[in-house]
This record gives sequence, C-alpha cells and structure tokens, in this order.
Amino acid sequence: MGANSYDVAIIGAGSVGVPAAWAMARSGLRVLVLDRNASPGQGSNKTAIGGVRATHSEPAKIRICLRSLEIASTWQETYGDNIEWTAGGYSFVAYDEREETVLRSLLNTQRSSGLDIEWHDQRGILRIVPDLRPDGLRGGTFSPNDGHCSPLLLGHAMYEQARREGAKFRFGVEVSGVVLSDGQVRGVKTSAGSFDTPIVLNAAGAWANEIGRMVGIEHRITPDSHEGGITEPVAPFLGPMVVDIRPSDGASNSYFFQLATGQVVFALTPHPLHPGFDCRETSSFLPMASRRMVALMPRLANLRVRRTWRGLYPMTADGAPLVGWSNSIRGYLMAIGMCGHGFMLGPGLGEVLDRLVRDEMTGNDRRILDGLSPDRSFKGSAALK
Repeated sequence: MGANSYDVAIIGAGSVGVPAAWAMARSGLRVLVLDRNASPGQGSNKTAIGGVRATHSEPAKIRICLRSLEIASTWQETYGDNIEWTAGGYSFVAYDEREETVLRSLLNTQRSSGLDIEWHDQRGILRIVPDLRPDGLRGGTFSPNDGHCSPLLLGHAMYEQARREGAKFRFGVEVSGVVLSDGQVRGVKTSAGSFDTPIVLNAAGAWANEIGRMVGIEHRITPDSHEGGITEPVAPFLGPMVVDIRPSDGASNSYFFQLATGQVVFALTPHPLHPGFDCRETSSFLPMASRRMVALMPRLANLRVRRTWRGLYPMTADGAPLVGWSNSIRGYLMAIGMCGHGFMLGPGLGEVLDRLVRDEMTGNDRRILDGLSPDRSFKGSAALK
C-alpha cells in the first residue's frame, strides 16, 4: 500500500470521527482523518456540554451509550487521563400527568435494552435531588450510571490514543470530492492532494450534506442551533443531571448539572427550532433558561453566569442518527445526524463502525444498525431527544 493509500478515510475529526479512528486503528486498519479545522473537535464537539447518558427512548442509542459509559467511566484507570468523569446519574422529573406517563411508558424498553433505571415517587426523587421544588412534583426517573465529563479532555485523549495506534490526521484540509468508479469509492480529493481509499466514512456532523452531495446523495439532515451556559463554580450540591421535559413558551425542555469543578452547566431545546448554521448567541436564551431553572430549583437563583455559547445539532426526521453503508455507492459509510448526542454516542459507535468495516459485527451491532439504518421509514419521533 502506497504512502497516500488508506483502508479508510474519515471526514470529520469530531465526536464520531475521532473515536472511530481510534477503534479502527486499534484493529490494525490504516486510517486517515481529514478535517478543515486546525485541530480535533473544533466543529460542534467543542459546544457539547459533556453529558453521557444511556437514558434514551430508542434501543439502538441505549446500547451504544451503555458502551460509551463503560469507556468514559474507566478512561482514567485504563489510560491515565483525567477527563473529569462524574457518575452523578440522570434524573428526568415529572410535574404533570403527561410527563409521568411518557417517562413510565419508556421503562420496559429501557430496561430490556440493558439500562439501569427506576421510577421514584416524589419522596424518592427528592432524596436523590433534594433541592427540587416539591410543589406539584409527581416523581421522576433516575439512571445512576449515567454521568458527564469534559468533552475537550476526552476528545483530546481519544485523539492522542488514535495517533498512538497509527491513525493519521490531516488538519486544515478541505475535501473537494470523493473519487468514484463503477459505483465504488476509490479515493478522496482534497486541498492537500488526493488519497486512495476504498472506504469513506462521512462523520462531518452538521456539514454531512456537503460530503453526501459529492457522491450524489442528499442526506435527510437539517442542522439547528442550540444554546448553553455555565455559571461560576460553587460548592458541590447537585448529583445528577436534571432534565425537565415540560414544554413552555420558547422551549420544549431544559436541563442542567454540576461539573466536578463546581460550575453549573445548563441548556434547553428551543421551540420552535432555529434551523441553519447561525452560531451567534441570542439575547433570549439566558432569561428563558434562568427562569425555568429557578422555577425548578429555587436555590439556583443567586448563581452568577460566566458565559453562554451556541452550537449545532444535525437533526433527522425522527431524532435518531443515520448509520450504515450506502445502498447506492459501495464503500460510502455514514455516521451522521447525531441529533446533538454525538459526544455521548461517539465512543461506543466508533467500535461498532470498526466492526462493520471489518465485517466482524456482533448480534448487538446488527440490532443497532437495523435501528439506525439510513434507509429506514422515519416513522414517528424519539420520545427523549
């Protein structure tokens, strides 16, 4: 194999591309990662808030994230890097009948997919999150093995591991085309020259359609922008990530947690959504988010906010990613449309992609890929996005 020849070329050095490169290089594949930015994780990855949960409503995402949790929670003891992992769990709270019904209805699916989760009544959930406003609180779910870590620290640690395993990264490189012959991927054209490869993995996140169009495919992905914020550090008082799925004017949910370093990180899902690539912060986010948070947990009222930011969620029609081979272009592989969950899906998904490329899939892998097939019918929508 020549110096410019690789088994796999990955487009995108972010939440999915870096762990995929690490897993594939670890298996002995010759891997090239291409990214237009100057370093890894400079797209949507750096705007992630760091939550890693297996508490989803789709079995495929639950199974992937269970593995991601294993990787993140054991990273320091395995590789020595402090990624600020905290296993505080996730708590989805319910203040009215609708939210209770939704959360309870998911329990059988979640448990059968391997998730450790329970419903707790008001008294029980207040033992887990004592500072919740008790008025009207019906209860909530709690999944104790979920947690959070630093996206920057874990992303960089995975990048370094991928490099140690032999993956090659080229930054500041624009991909200008995918070379095809008789419906088969043959290579990629870039601003740094051409590279031969029989497999291209599209892991370009919100920019996945740019790559899809190079092979004549319009992916069913629409980016929209979400905002987050972080407070000053304070003494530890909050264990789990708290998620409130009640809709309100301007938002369909909100969530917050406390970092190991003391800051409270918070975000919400805007309603209606803001499609497009605009990452400028808005004047409406902070007042809206702070009102929701203080109404849910009054002791947050005196926290001072340090900064806010805005990032992109590449959304699909049903809230689940597109993962798998193209049916029309041999060698074109997709891992796109992560719907804002790329950071938590990436570590586990990277291993699935490695086994898929090497044709060594497990039964669990096949179930995952069936659920995330790019050719699925896109009926319905995920209950927990």
